[in-house]
Amino acid sequence: MADTITSEMQPNRPDLALASAIPPEELDRLTDDIVVALKTVFDPEIPVDIYELGLIYKIDIDDSRFVNIDMTLTAPGCPVAGEMPQWVENAVASVGGVSGAKAQLVFDPPWDQSRMSDEAKVALDMW
Repeated sequence: MADTITSEMQPNRPDLALASAIPPEELDRLTDDIVVALKTVFDPEIPVDIYELGLIYKIDIDDSRFVNIDMTLTAPGCPVAGEMPQWVENAVASVGGVSGAKAQLVFDPPWDQSRMSDEAKVALDMW
């Protein structure tokens, strides 16, 4: 079982697995590539990617290189709620070395603007 960095330990960052049977260099590369892939997915109503918006709560890469993602939406009634998890799964599954991906919608804790990165705040002129 992998240890996890919690959001409380690194504000504005999703939980990331620390310990794994995957060599550390490969885990670092996979994690970086997964983040890059997540940054290609945008909420269609907001011109910022879902990673910088803080919609990704947890990324768990298991020893078979399958990626489980806990994510949320800016609002539970988001019109693409049924589609966005599939967009995330497709983006992450396309990363070299990933065996597959599953995105699960969670609403606890509820998303709020404090989860946004500084990059997202600048893009949305929220200073």
